Amino acid sequence: MEGFIAIGLLILLMIIGVPVAWSFAGVLAYLVYAYDANLNTMMLQGYRSLDSVILIALPLFVLTGYLMQSGGIARRLVDFIEVMIGKRRGGMGASMVMASGIFGAIAGTATAAVASIGTIMIGPLEQRGYPRSYSAALLGISSLLGILIPPSITMILFAVVTRQSVAACFAASVGPAVLLIIGLIAANRFSVGRFFNEVTSAAGDGIGQLPGKGKATLRAIPALSLPVIILGGIYGGIFTPTEAAAVAAFAAMFIGFFVYRDLNLGSFARSVVSAAETTGTVILILLFSFMIGRILASERIPQDLTELVTHLIQSPLLILIAVNIFLIIAGMIMDDVSVTVVIAPLFLPLMVESGVHPVHFASIVACSVVIGANSPPVAPILYMACRIGKVSIHKTVAPALALMAFVALPVMIVTTFVPELSLFLPRILGFI
Repeated sequence: MEGFIAIGLLILLMIIGVPVAWSFAGVLAYLVYAYDANLNTMMLQGYRSLDSVILIALPLFVLTGYLMQSGGIARRLVDFIEVMIGKRRGGMGASMVMASGIFGAIAGTATAAVASIGTIMIGPLEQRGYPRSYSAALLGISSLLGILIPPSITMILFAVVTRQSVAACFAASVGPAVLLIIGLIAANRFSVGRFFNEVTSAAGDGIGQLPGKGKATLRAIPALSLPVIILGGIYGGIFTPTEAAAVAAFAAMFIGFFVYRDLNLGSFARSVVSAAETTGTVILILLFSFMIGRILASERIPQDLTELVTHLIQSPLLILIAVNIFLIIAGMIMDDVSVTVVIAPLFLPLMVESGVHPVHFASIVACSVVIGANSPPVAPILYMACRIGKVSIHKTVAPALALMAFVALPVMIVTTFVPELSLFLPRILGFI
């Protein structure tokens, strides 16, 4: 009973505005009191859990994202994609989706994609006839491709807390990511001409100043080389995900300083500070979540949850539906890190009992985060997209819900009930 009270307390603290890390600290304090746990032992175990080579990848990928934003890499990616597909029907919206996907394949974070791609594209999209509310909604959902497309920080956290292969979790989310990209581009093309009219060219929108295809491609080659180096190195067995993160950070620095020359010492210092702040918050959450997990595991809370659900629901199909609904609701209230480090380990024994492979469950969790992070009341990514787009959240909710209902939710359903979508690539690469 105390375990369920703890989850309720965590949700309550987040709803009333307590910072996420300190919400976890409050839950830990309650569990230590409720179960009379030895806090010194818990601290030691939490520290040992953080003593992981895999977690070194976390600050490095976060830093890579900030360096892409300040080093001109994101701008060249957007120019390249816009030149290639921007003049087709729905091309500008499709450009933003593709740019978010490629950005995610380098940085692995949604927040960096929202800030970088949104700052560059929201204005031109409006001048091409796209309502700001729609653009912000499309930005919010497409930025979550950074969670699905490897290297993904969310998948790194999932692998750490569930003790799975990082490379396997990376590979598992590729299929759902491709499906989400196709769905968003199709939905955007359907919307153009029905809900708003796309202007072919607008004076002053910056389209006329774009370079030609050859020049844009030449400028984008250094930026496009980053995902090739990262993913090719990981899946080619050249280096580990942690080593890939280091290579990505150094490559982003080199490109920003010496190739594009948009990065200077001041912007580099700001990027390092921002990456340190983000990493520090995540590490605090991880420390508290590891300690909470130790207490819950010692009290057999995950096993009790499994027994309760399997007693109430006999069908594995209904269990999958129930877990999906719970994950979406949790994602509406909690951020992606909280869902990944708390809810995922709690439900993993239940999923394994129901015949779901842990790597497949990683994809299910990632898809639920795509929906939850854009759903009120918390909706952190959608709120950030609204701030970047300078539009009211009330105007953005309707198009966001439509995109989630007709694109993100079907992708989650297919991911859940078609395991091979997530497992075929890890199997081909020999990770499972």
